[in-house]
Amino acid sequence: MIGDILIYCLLGGGALVAATLAAVAGFGGAAVLLPILVMVFGVRDAIPILTVAQLIGNGSRVWFNRSELALPVVGWFALGSVPFALIGGVLFASAPLPILKRLLGLFLLAIVVWRHIGKIRAYRPPLRGFVLIGALFSFLSALLGSVGPLMAPFFLAYGLVKGAYIGTEALATVIMHVTKLVAYGGTAILTLNNTGVGLALGPIMVFGSFVGKQILDRLPERLFIFIIEATLILAGLGFLIYG
Repeated sequence: MIGDILIYCLLGGGALVAATLAAVAGFGGAAVLLPILVMVFGVRDAIPILTVAQLIGNGSRVWFNRSELALPVVGWFALGSVPFALIGGVLFASAPLPILKRLLGLFLLAIVVWRHIGKIRAYRPPLRGFVLIGALFSFLSALLGSVGPLMAPFFLAYGLVKGAYIGTEALATVIMHVTKLVAYGGTAILTLNNTGVGLALGPIMVFGSFVGKQILDRLPERLFIFIIEATLILAGLGFLIYG
């Protein structure tokens, strides 16, 4: 009984921290919540649970930043996202997840280095380039659970900051997550049990998004970028070390 209570507290606290962090930095929530879910439920159930919870959390961030959405970016992103999220979701059942997560960790750390030598900052993706961005990262997200840190530099380089970045990236992610859930359901990975757990975490994610929005509105832009890069480093090291 005590053990169950501790597990519920761990899951609830992890969801709150994850949603608050994601509402401030636009990503990083999965890096906080996924290891906890894997520890409690195992990898195969953890990623569908995370997808359901993140869908609710991202939906709330869209609402809180609805006046700043860059809808053309989302539209082009969705063109690539939908088909490749379906493909990735189907492949998820047999994917070598530990290897892929370690590669993800290396790539996250490389992004931070790349940003600081100036090339990522100098590259502004064209609007139609979000078709390819949506295709690549939706495919990887279906396999790894979440790739928010990977997408962050492209949305930022396009010129989106603060609420515009948070809301636009969240709406693109909502489309990606809905498509992934369709694929998971089609391969019987999405069950009533893990759907229920994800839905139970949803209200906590919404509250965390609200808290994060209040923090975001008070952050100077330089500190905002610092939080994003710090989250990239932490997420990268976590995936690289723990796999």
